[in-house]
Amino acid sequence: MADETELLILPARDVVLYPGVVLPIAVSRPRSTATAQEAVRLHSRIGLLLQKSASPESPEDPGPDDLYRVGTVASVARFVTAADGVHHLICQGEQRFEVREFIATDPVLKARVTLHSDPEAVSPEVEARAVYLRDRALEALRLLPQTPMELVSTLQSVKGPGQLADIVISVMDADVAEKQAILETFDLAARLDRVIGVLAKRIEVLKLSRDIGEKTRTALTERQKEAVLREQLRQIRRELGEEGEGPSEVKELAEAIESAGMPQEAKEHAVRELRRLERMPDGSGEHSMVRTYLDWLVALPWSKLDPENLDIESGRRVLDADHFGLEKVKRRILEFLAVRKLNPQGRSPILCFVGPPGVGKTSLGQSIARALGLEFARVSLGGVHDEAEIRGHRRTYLGALPGNIIQALRRAGTRNPVLML
Repeated sequence: MADETELLILPARDVVLYPGVVLPIAVSRPRSTATAQEAVRLHSRIGLLLQKSASPESPEDPGPDDLYRVGTVASVARFVTAADGVHHLICQGEQRFEVREFIATDPVLKARVTLHSDPEAVSPEVEARAVYLRDRALEALRLLPQTPMELVSTLQSVKGPGQLADIVISVMDADVAEKQAILETFDLAARLDRVIGVLAKRIEVLKLSRDIGEKTRTALTERQKEAVLREQLRQIRRELGEEGEGPSEVKELAEAIESAGMPQEAKEHAVRELRRLERMPDGSGEHSMVRTYLDWLVALPWSKLDPENLDIESGRRVLDADHFGLEKVKRRILEFLAVRKLNPQGRSPILCFVGPPGVGKTSLGQSIARALGLEFARVSLGGVHDEAEIRGHRRTYLGALPGNIIQALRRAGTRNPVLML
């Protein structure tokens, strides 16, 4: 059945409303707001048309050429204005329509449309498709982890095949273009076939997700079983007196901690972590984390301190040999070396080199290291957006690592390198 009427047109972005479906719609654009207010004032129905493009480059107030020609007639159940100025409509879809011509564009869109209703009498082929669609939709709901019982009741109580197809596609996370194509399908059998096709793909995805979840749970169960068996094996070895035989991992780490030359506080902490490691099952995720942490502790150059060569003349010769000109810069570096020589117990100075790439900042740092007879380590901070990359990650994170400064100290192999950040 089809008849003609005039409707206020409300453009919708990324929203397709179907007949028999209630949907909230946010309205913020000037023309859309005027259309919604006019419809509420006149107590008239509106026509929702999907905007063809929802990209940032699309027009803010779309015209007739920016909209699809098939939409849904809707009545406005509620009109609410939020504190941020956005208007919210609760729309009840009623029937499909097709635009014949736009008769007004300013201040609101208005069009002459042809209304389309689904036929009351349907063929046995359509009935069979509807029965199949209802069964597959209920199957999809059973695959969901938390099935809303209201939706199950709605699907079981819907009588018309067209209304069933519209409700099923409205609750699916299908592509907007696919939903619009189904809205434009007036033939009932073809519409049911398209919805059945989309639903079949969704059911396959849900089945795969369920299988993956079951496999994951099985893997976790196996890992827990492995951890129990490892703990039982450890207890058996302890009862047999075999636990202390051979150079075990714990013994090697204990010897490395003793020979690392750590300060007392760091050594006590390392011994504490070693005792935790000894009590952990080998297959646990925390075991590898603690093991990596201890490896870093023993690998740091706690006791290696290179002697500094604070000869000013020697430093001048190195700077002159490596760099031509730069007299102010070299004089300032020599001043710092002189202060360091006068006060060896003071804190090491921090020098700040400013300039574009390629002017010799890094090579000056290398020259300072060569003049002092110290190791040189460069830490690149380009592209660092997280302070954890400098300070170090929390040990609770998977794959946590020390910060760039600690990593540079380990690469340099000494406690007092010249660090270039």
